[in-house]
Amino acid sequence: MIFRRVWLPAAVLALAVSSLPSVAASAAPHPSGTGWSVQRDADALRDAEVTGVAVRLETPRGTVTARSGVGDLVTHRPVPADGYLRLGSTTKTFVATVVLQLVGEKRISLDQTVEQLLPGVVSGTGNDGRTITIRDLLQHTSGLSDYIYDVFPDPSAQTYFANRWSAHQPEELVALAMRHEPDFPAGTRWAYSNTNYVLAGMIIEKVTGRTWEQQVHDRILRPLGLRHTDTPGTKPFLPHPHTANYQQFTAYGPMVDTTIPYRPFDSGADGSMTGTARDLNRFFTALANGRLLKPAELDAMRTTVPVPQDSGHPAGARDGLGLFFTPLSCGDGYLGHGGSGFGYVIRTATTTDGRRAVTVSAHSRSADPQTAARQEEALRNLIDHALCRTT
Repeated sequence: MIFRRVWLPAAVLALAVSSLPSVAASAAPHPSGTGWSVQRDADALRDAEVTGVAVRLETPRGTVTARSGVGDLVTHRPVPADGYLRLGSTTKTFVATVVLQLVGEKRISLDQTVEQLLPGVVSGTGNDGRTITIRDLLQHTSGLSDYIYDVFPDPSAQTYFANRWSAHQPEELVALAMRHEPDFPAGTRWAYSNTNYVLAGMIIEKVTGRTWEQQVHDRILRPLGLRHTDTPGTKPFLPHPHTANYQQFTAYGPMVDTTIPYRPFDSGADGSMTGTARDLNRFFTALANGRLLKPAELDAMRTTVPVPQDSGHPAGARDGLGLFFTPLSCGDGYLGHGGSGFGYVIRTATTTDGRRAVTVSAHSRSADPQTAARQEEALRNLIDHALCRTT
């Protein structure tokens, strides 16, 4: 289940395992087997050649944390405890929550079309905003082309360095997507497209007169006390402490420090937020517990459609409105979203009752498909084990 912001395989840096030390789990007041299990799985992700791994699990009995690998490849400092993270596409859940709050306030409807709210923005090359609803945007059933292929056409380190300081206005990104025919008629299929959430951010501003960033702060971050979560826009630097991110652009190629984001697709409503694992767990728990949305809107968010088997998501995964449902091996499933960019993968997941929540961050990515598959399996196993334990 990789929520791709780029089309490189979601994995992590190939590095000698012997050079990546483990950092013991902090499991108090949880001295049971949970702390050991989480640390074991974090180490397994490191052993699958991840440079740096951090895990934070919240349970009714307390908090378990684990770190493995190193914080950077130069000093080999430890992965920081509760360091700052790039949230990538996890931003979409915050944006969807604001949209659904506006629905609950009767200011918009999920069945309104994009054309009604943003006249003339989605048009040309077969695109028709009259046929695409807000629900289609939030659920990735719009059929709109993903603009990221236009802002990063050549998957190379040279392109990253040449363009990473550039930034585009939302209208510019949508215009790029409008140069391409839609993948399918709206509402007939599912395909992940970052363009959908660029439009969602534009709709928030059109309806409220304030940016999506301001609305996220006022409606979510401030009420929940998420003081370490931010909407930095085009600001390129993570607060300290944080783990360095590394990207391998070609298989067997050099590893590149990509801690500075690629701003052409890391500065908008589809994936620009930063935060910490503590804040993410608190947000997703509050969302699952109904603290942010009224029952009708929460039900709408949790109403899902199937995700194609070839989409890179686990078998049985389904997409709601800014929130995915993924089956667990122990029955039921979890709600969550992930994000990825150059050099990092992040996943946040909570049980459907909100009693257990886990955030995992992996701080490097590989271009080798086999390596990618190993890390993806280790990451899925970690989440499944963390949420399935009863202690």
